[in-house]
Amino acid sequence: MGYQFTKAEAERMFEKWGSQYDVFAPKLMEGEGCFSDTDVVRYGKVTSLDEIVWDRKSDYSLKEVLLAINETLFYFTEDKTTVPEGPQKDILIFLRSCDLCAVQRLDEIYLKNGYEDFYYARVRKRVKFILMGCKTSCASGFCVSMGTNQARQYDAYVKVDNTQKVVYADIKDKVLKAFVEGGKEIEVTPDYVTENVEKVNLPKNLSNKSFENTIWQEYGDRCIGCGRCNFACPTCTCFTMQDIFYKENAKVGERRRVWASCQVDGYTDMAGGHSYRKTQGERLRFKVMHKIYDFEKRFGYPMCVGCGRCDDICPEYISFSNCVNRLTKEEAEHEK
Repeated sequence: MGYQFTKAEAERMFEKWGSQYDVFAPKLMEGEGCFSDTDVVRYGKVTSLDEIVWDRKSDYSLKEVLLAINETLFYFTEDKTTVPEGPQKDILIFLRSCDLCAVQRLDEIYLKNGYEDFYYARVRKRVKFILMGCKTSCASGFCVSMGTNQARQYDAYVKVDNTQKVVYADIKDKVLKAFVEGGKEIEVTPDYVTENVEKVNLPKNLSNKSFENTIWQEYGDRCIGCGRCNFACPTCTCFTMQDIFYKENAKVGERRRVWASCQVDGYTDMAGGHSYRKTQGERLRFKVMHKIYDFEKRFGYPMCVGCGRCDDICPEYISFSNCVNRLTKEEAEHEK
């Protein structure tokens, strides 16, 4: 059972949520795009339902709320280390179905992959998720193909109808429901798409020949190794470490965890000058196969959630979805 609120009633509820939680949602950031005269939609703190972008997929995912782009793990002096405090308040995140499914992938890596990551876990345990529905498909997304077009593991679902000036909500979480005042009880079902413009056919049985496919070199020749696909992706989890030494005292500083990309030069470099993947083709192959093959072998489902952000952001117009479809087609021909 859900609720139908007037806009004023919903804003009062949202204000109460905001007093108890830091609320993050897709937000229009004017003039903060790649160029000085372009805007970008990315996650930021919001204080009103009107600040949230409801009718457009965010250019970047919720990942930067759970995993800071640049995070201090500890400060060090000559004789001790100090771990900085975690979030001061609990967190609410407004997100779409594909991004909520991406959280499941992040949990697999950071919580269930042999050990629990302390820094991710302390944030994750304080988060509740507010689902945003999708009435129509975005142009580049292929969530239906990946089975991520519909998510059920949300704490609440909120839909704003500006035409009728009403807000619909399905609130599952008891703590969030305690803030409800007014509203009419009705049946509320989340909106979700059943068909995408973009469709992807995943290969069923990949052979070792797929690792030698010429498409990796073909796409690799176009890739410039900027790593933008990884940073926009909600399921990429690679990072590197940086030790920062203060100028005042070189024996004092901090260690930071910083987002990294498997597509950039130097990511797989080791002592002695060795490197696992030297060419862009090898790096692209690793990324694609990890998303649709390696991760699934380990956890039982693909890593990719079909949000399409990698296709949107690539400056060389390399399409992940087209790459997978070509691989599937050529694998099928190889089997014949």
